[in-house]
Amino acid sequence: QVHLVESGGGLVQAGGSLRLSCTASGRTFSNYALGWFRQAPGKEREFVTGISWSGGNTYYADSVKGRFTISRDNAKNTMYLQMNSLKPEDTAVYYCAAEYSWSDTIVIGHYDDWGQGTQVTVSS
Repeated sequence: QVHLVESGGGLVQAGGSLRLSCTASGRTFSNYALGWFRQAPGKEREFVTGISWSGGNTYYADSVKGRFTISRDNAKNTMYLQMNSLKPEDTAVYYCAAEYSWSDTIVIGHYDDWGQGTQVTVSS
């Protein structure tokens, strides 16, 4: 129902920063919880962070706490993932996801709409 497109991935040195963007079309972000996932080669896709409708509620996987920040701009139908202090272990394809929700809470367990992914590579 919501078409998502990620951008902003690339190659960065360890300790550096990147900001990923996820823009929606087809539907606005209204009443959608949003999240970021990542998948490294040979690994299963894992939850990174989620954000509620208003942006007031966020949740982060332990591996990225203190380094990554999720935010959203509903007027622009865009959400962001600011990634600081990047580590080689952060290398993965990053996906944004959206899930319709009836409450202003984060969603971790299930998302229906996914972007195509953007590659993030962190060199040593």
